Amino acid sequence: MPNSHANEESAAAKQYIYSFSGGTAEGDASMKNLLGGKGANLAEMANIGLPVPPGFTLSTEVCTYYYDHQKTYPANLFESDIPAALKKIEEYLGKKFGDPENPLLVSVRSGARASMPGMMDTILNLGLNDTTVEGLARKSGNPRFAWDCYRRFVSMYGDVVLDLKPADKKQIDPFEEILEQKKHELGIHLDTEFQVEDLKDLVARYKKAILDKTGKTFPENPTEQLLGAIGAVFNSWNNERAIVYRKLNHIPGYWGTACNVQAMVFGNMGENCGTGVAFTRDAAAGDNIFYGEFLMNAQGEDVVAGTRTPLKIAQLAEGKPEMYNQLEEIRSILEKHYRDMMDIEFTIENDKLFMLQCRVGKRTGFAAIKIAVDMFNEGLIDEKEVLRRIEPEQLNQLLRPVFDLNEKKAAIDGGRLLATGLNAGPGAACGRIYFNADDAIEASERGEEVILVRIETSPEDIKGMDASEGILTERGGMTSHAALVARQMGKVCVAGCGALRIDYKTGEMRVNGSDIVLKEGDYLSIDGSTGEVIAGEVKTKNSEILEVLIDKTLAPEDAPTFKIYDQLMQWADKYRKLNIRTNADQPDQAEIAITFGAEGIGLCRTEHMFFGGDRIDAMREMILADDIAGRKVALDKLLPYQRDDFFGLFKAMGSRPVTVRLLDPPLHEFLPHTDAEIDDLAGKIGKSSAEIKARIESLHEFNPMLGLRGCRLGILHPEIIVMQVRAIIEAACRIKQEEKLDIIPEIMVPLVSTVKELEITSEVIHKTARSVISEQGVGVKYLVGTMIEVPRAAITSDQIAQAADFFSYGTNDLTQMGLGMSRDDSGQFLPIYQQQEIFARNPFESIDIDGVGRLVSISAKEGRSVKPDLKLGICGEHGGDPATIEFCHKTGLNYVSCSPYRVPVARLAAARAALL
Repeated sequence: MPNSHANEESAAAKQYIYSFSGGTAEGDASMKNLLGGKGANLAEMANIGLPVPPGFTLSTEVCTYYYDHQKTYPANLFESDIPAALKKIEEYLGKKFGDPENPLLVSVRSGARASMPGMMDTILNLGLNDTTVEGLARKSGNPRFAWDCYRRFVSMYGDVVLDLKPADKKQIDPFEEILEQKKHELGIHLDTEFQVEDLKDLVARYKKAILDKTGKTFPENPTEQLLGAIGAVFNSWNNERAIVYRKLNHIPGYWGTACNVQAMVFGNMGENCGTGVAFTRDAAAGDNIFYGEFLMNAQGEDVVAGTRTPLKIAQLAEGKPEMYNQLEEIRSILEKHYRDMMDIEFTIENDKLFMLQCRVGKRTGFAAIKIAVDMFNEGLIDEKEVLRRIEPEQLNQLLRPVFDLNEKKAAIDGGRLLATGLNAGPGAACGRIYFNADDAIEASERGEEVILVRIETSPEDIKGMDASEGILTERGGMTSHAALVARQMGKVCVAGCGALRIDYKTGEMRVNGSDIVLKEGDYLSIDGSTGEVIAGEVKTKNSEILEVLIDKTLAPEDAPTFKIYDQLMQWADKYRKLNIRTNADQPDQAEIAITFGAEGIGLCRTEHMFFGGDRIDAMREMILADDIAGRKVALDKLLPYQRDDFFGLFKAMGSRPVTVRLLDPPLHEFLPHTDAEIDDLAGKIGKSSAEIKARIESLHEFNPMLGLRGCRLGILHPEIIVMQVRAIIEAACRIKQEEKLDIIPEIMVPLVSTVKELEITSEVIHKTARSVISEQGVGVKYLVGTMIEVPRAAITSDQIAQAADFFSYGTNDLTQMGLGMSRDDSGQFLPIYQQQEIFARNPFESIDIDGVGRLVSISAKEGRSVKPDLKLGICGEHGGDPATIEFCHKTGLNYVSCSPYRVPVARLAAARAALL
C-alpha cells in the first residue's frame, strides 16, 4: 500500500505556484501543460518586457490534485504558498491585499493548456469589502470608480462563486434584474450614468439578494474571497459548457485547468481609461490588419456583454493615438515572437497600457490557411510550419457549398429552424423534400433540386441519394449508411435528427413538440456543417475552390483562395509519405477524386452497381433462382452492366490503381420489401408472389451482418465470383486495347477469417482471369488481396499473407467486431461513453488505436513477416480521419483511402503526420 505520509511530503515539496512580474517570470511559453495557455503566455510576455500586471499562476497540477483529493488542496497552499506569492505582488506595486488604505485587488481567471474561450469562470476586483472600497475611493480620488468596481465584484462573485447565476437560460440573473430595475427607477440606460449613491444602493441590494437566496452573508474577508474564487475556477473545469466544449474539441478531462491570480488594472476609472480585445490579424478573413474592439471607461466584460456598443480598434488611433501606436508596436512584437496570429486583451489605466492576455487566436479555416501562407511569404515561418499550423478539417470550410450568412440568420430569426441533428456531411443544401428515392430521381430529372428525407437509408437509396442535393435522416449516426455514402458522394447530410417524425404513408415530416408539418415538395434547407434543419429555401453557393476545380466556371488566376489552397496542397504532397486513394464506384466520383488529388481507388463497392433500372431486376432474379442454371442466366444479364461499369471506372482513373471489392452485403438487402414491389418483380421473372415471399423468408437471418455475406457468399455460389472477375478482366483488356492503358486491377475478397477461405476464392479468381486473358489475347496483370476486417484474420495475418498480394483494412467492420459494437445502434450509449471518457472519440469516426489499431498493427507486422513488400492500405471510413491517418503513417501503411471530398483533408493530414 502506498505511503500516504510520504505522498503528502512529496506534494508539499512540489512547486505549485509560478510568479511573474516586471520583466521576469518563473515560467515561459513552453510550459502550457503546467501553467495553462494563459499563465504560460503571461509569463512569456513578462519575460520579453511587455507591460504585464504582476501575478502568479496555480498550476494545472493543483487542479488535478483538487479533483483527486475530494476537492481539497495541497498542504500549505493557502497557509504559506499563496501568501508568499501575494507578497511579491504587494512589494512590486506598493499595495497590500486587504489593506484599508491602499488595497491590492486581483483578478482570478482560468486558463487550460488548450484555449477554451468563455467556457470557464473569471472573477474581477477581488479584495473589495465595505472597508477597502473606501480606501480605494480615497487612494484613486474617484469614489464612483471604487463603488462601480465593488458592485461588479459582488455580482460576479455571487454568480460565479455562490452559484446564483441561473442554469435555466429562460430565467433572469438576479443581479441583472436588480440592475435593470435600478435603471428603470432612475430613467437611465447605461451603467456609466450611475452616481456614487446609486452604486452604493446596488451593492446593498446585491448583498441582500445573496442573503435571501443562500442564507449567508457576502464574505468580507479577502482571503476567504480568494479561496472561494480559486475553488470556483477549478470547479468550472467541469461545468456543463466546458465539458461540451472539451468533447467537441477532443480535449481530455484529465488535463485540468490552471488558475491565474493577477493584480487588477482598471479601465473604468474615467475617460483616460479603457479596455479592449483584439486580433493581430483578421480572424475571419485572414487579412493582415489589426482587428478588434474597445471601450473607454469600461472593464473587460463590458466589451462582450453587449450593453454598450464597442468601438473598432482603428478608432482608438483617433482619440488616443499614443495608445494605439503602442498597441501596434506590441502587435508587431507578439507576431514576430510567436510567429502566429495572436488574440490579445488589454487595459488602459490613466493613459498607461497593460497587457492582460495573449494567446494564439481562433480563426476560420480560410483565415488559418491565408495567415499561414502569408506568414511564409513574410519570412516568419517555413513551409513545414505552414502545414503544421493548419488543421486538416479546416479545409472543409474551403470546399463545401455555403449558405449566405445573412439569409441563414434571417431564416433562423424568423422561426424557421426546425431541429438540429448530426453534422454528418459538411456543406449546405436546399431543395424540395422527397421521401422516396425514385421520386427524388424523377424530380431531379425534372430539374428540381432535391433533399432526400428518409427514416434511414439503405443501398437501395443510392441513386436517389445521388440525385439529391442533400440527405436528411431521422435515424443513424456519423457512420451510418447515409453518412458514409453522402461523404463519398460529396453530399450534404444531416443524420440522426431525432426531433423529426417521418411518415412515408402520408408523405409528411413532423417536428416533435410543435404543430409544424412539412409535406413532399416543400422546400427545406440543411446545413451539414452545423446539423441545422431549416424550413424553406436558403440559397447556397459553391466555394471558390469548387468553382475552379469542379464547375470550371472560374479561372485559377482569378481565384486568390484557390491559389492559396493549391500552394498548400503542393507543400502537402512534397512531405507526405502515404499515398491517398479514394472510395468510389462511379466514374464521376472517380473524376472528382482525381481533381482533388487522389492517386487511385482503394475501395470500389460493387454492390452499389446493382441498383437501378434492369440490373436490380436481374440481381433479384439471380438471388431468387432455384438452381445454378437459373443463377447463371441472371448473371449473364448482369455481366455487361458490370463490365461497362468497370470500363468507365478504369478509364476515369487512367493508369492509377483500382481496388475492386467482390460482392459483400447480405442478399436480403437487394430484395423487394413491399407487396407492390414483390408483385411487380413476380411479373418480370415469371414467379408467383407467393414463391418470392417464401424465398425472401428463407433468406431471413437473425444477424445478417455476420451471416451469409462476403467470401462466404462466393464460396457457396462461386458463379457470382466468376461473373464479377470476368467483368473486371474483360474491362481491363478493353482498356488496354482501346485506351492503351495498362490497368492492374486489384481484386479484393471481403470478410475473410481464415486463409483457406482466401485460397478457395483465389483459385476461382485466377482460373476465371486466366480464361478471360486467353480468350481476349491481351496480357493483363492483376492482384488478388483481401480485406482484413475480422479480428481472427488480423491475428493470423502471417497465414493469410501467403495467399494475398495486398491487405486492405476494412475498419468499419473491424471496429464493430473488435469492440462488439454495432455502428448503427451504438448511438444509444456512445454519447454517454464519450461524456464519461470511456472513449475519447467516437471509435467509428476515429480509430480506437489501443484496441482496433493494435489489431491493425499486429496484422501489418505479421503479414510483412511473410511478405516484406506486402501492400497495406486502409479503406474504412476512418481513412479520412486525420488522427487515423497519423496512426496509419506510424504503422507503415502504403496508403489510405477515403471519400472523394475528403482527399484534400487526407493529403494534408498525411503531410502533418510525416512532419511530427
